[in-house]
Amino acid sequence: MALSPYNGWEPALSGQGIYAMGIEIIGEITDVETIAAGGSIREMARLRRVYGRGRWRKLKGIARVRLSDSAICQAEVHWYEAHGIGRREEKIKRLLWEQ
Repeated sequence: MALSPYNGWEPALSGQGIYAMGIEIIGEITDVETIAAGGSIREMARLRRVYGRGRWRKLKGIARVRLSDSAICQAEVHWYEAHGIGRREEKIKRLLWEQ
């Protein structure tokens, strides 16, 4: 039986990412880049319906995260953000395991 890189923690996959339930971001998010803004965001109608109108952007960055099993690693994190509303729906796109 092969060992899982998740060390016994099986992620809850949704779409193409791991939603940040049970995951804590430690420190700052670095290397922040804008992926999409305004009408380029596929989820725009839902974001406005759930969180309200705003200048929505989809961003990505690198952060140290603590997983639900207390393992700490670096991960690429994606989220939506709007001025006056803040960061919403953080999810891990991929884990960057330290060797």
